Amino acid sequence: MEKILDENYYDFLINNTIVQESQRENITPINDRHSILHVQMSNFNMCDLGLYSYPRFPTLYTLASQLSLDSSNISPIQSNPTLALLGTGVLVGIIDTGIDYTHPAFRDEGNSSRIVSIWDQTIQNGDVPEGFTYGAEYDNQAINSALQAEDPLSIVPTVDENGHGTALASVAAGSPSPENSFRGVVPRSQLLVVKLKEAKQNLRRIFCVQENVVCYQETDILLGIRYIYRTAQRLGMPIVICIGLAASLTGHEGVGATSSNVDFLSQLSQVDFVVAAGNEGNNNRHYYGNVRTAPYNQEFELKVSPRDPLFSFEIWPDIQARLSIQIVAPSGEMTAAIYPSIGTCVNHQFVFSQTQMWVNNILIEEENGSQLILVRFENAAEGIWRIRVTNIDAVPFSFHSWLPNGEFISDETFFLLSSPDTTITSPGNAGHALTVSAYDQNTGSIIIDSSRGYTRLGSVKPDTAAPGNQLPCAAPGGLYTTVTGTGAAAAHAAGAVAIVFEWAVARGNYSSLTGTDVNGLIIRGATRNPVYVYPNNIWGYGKLNVYALFQLLTYI
Repeated sequence: MEKILDENYYDFLINNTIVQESQRENITPINDRHSILHVQMSNFNMCDLGLYSYPRFPTLYTLASQLSLDSSNISPIQSNPTLALLGTGVLVGIIDTGIDYTHPAFRDEGNSSRIVSIWDQTIQNGDVPEGFTYGAEYDNQAINSALQAEDPLSIVPTVDENGHGTALASVAAGSPSPENSFRGVVPRSQLLVVKLKEAKQNLRRIFCVQENVVCYQETDILLGIRYIYRTAQRLGMPIVICIGLAASLTGHEGVGATSSNVDFLSQLSQVDFVVAAGNEGNNNRHYYGNVRTAPYNQEFELKVSPRDPLFSFEIWPDIQARLSIQIVAPSGEMTAAIYPSIGTCVNHQFVFSQTQMWVNNILIEEENGSQLILVRFENAAEGIWRIRVTNIDAVPFSFHSWLPNGEFISDETFFLLSSPDTTITSPGNAGHALTVSAYDQNTGSIIIDSSRGYTRLGSVKPDTAAPGNQLPCAAPGGLYTTVTGTGAAAAHAAGAVAIVFEWAVARGNYSSLTGTDVNGLIIRGATRNPVYVYPNNIWGYGKLNVYALFQLLTYI
């Protein structure tokens, strides 16, 4: 079996500078900076995370949406006969749960598919894309042949069981269906789609994620980005890639492997990334502590539900702190202080419950140089847990703590005295991505679940807000429904980016335009309410306004 699919192998993210010649047969290249090293497990052990460093393990992602154009001032641009920008000559990339390619939303007026290709990472008996080692690729010719067949799936068997990818692709680029009150933002653009395989069970186990949760691993997302970018290069077309996925167990400063890759590519001509801010603004999954006086310690509380026997959380102190940690169970049983170290994993079996806990108090997290405390639970006892952190240097300090996002954990497990700020999920903290929060286009108010900035290090995020409440969308099986959340808002904004790329690149007005340039135009053209100060951590620089963006270009 291919190692990237084999549960007996860990998929480790490593920097290319440390790849050894003897490891070449166990390497899957990703990009110029990172590769996947496949390491065989002997016997699974939770303290493998400790034996191998934290950033070696790919981050786990889940979906950033739950199953209208005039809100963003797009209609005046498209109804203007001189502009009439509908996405012609632009690619929209979707890395998600797949797509229902048979849906009318993805066909043109001649009933041909607008999907250039689909890489389905879950199918292992088709043609593998060139330069990759798993999955199956279906090009436009195969898709059109399938559409003409009595049984399309006998020719192109890829499906979207979840519907999330189909929804986001249609919000960005769906063909109009007036009888269903639906149309995407750029209905003449073409689509590149990656259907992600679900995360390996060994990675779920190491991060205490339940088996049945929809869950994707960072390495597959990075390879999806590589596939879409290389295909766009081969076709010589501008590409906007929409990422409606989210991860909260990160440093929230935008320096991880995915964020750095997104940052790099967004600074290239004709490439942009639009990323969901996340839906963690109202879930009480973030705690912020700021200790200014002696004795330089703080205790905070975590309510654990019986629905969440298996979960983890992280603590990220500021760069000047070195924290020890003690944890007090609902029974009152307390651990000894666990001090920062390198490569240590402390396993604690509580006496008065069945709870097992593993603590990695990592002094130097490789990707950003900060301290990280990772706490993982199995059979977590119900009730109020208390977490006590102490700065061993006896000076003022601050710290953030995050629980997992989305469906990784129920709403019944949360921090008491939580903070809604600094809840932008990865890769939304990437500096050069267009990070999008969601507002209700009917009321004009922010959606309460929309994650808030800024980044942990104080950089401005989100960048803009887009409509994200019950957007009409396609659903598998030829149906139509609505989608809500920042993933939906990101898809809407991706369509807006495609409009700019059509004007700039496809029509030859500014062929060297980078994703960073597009984002700057969107930020400048955003609608700002005089009541608020901008930028702010809820709206970023304001509401997406594509017409105002083009007004900025009238003087060049």
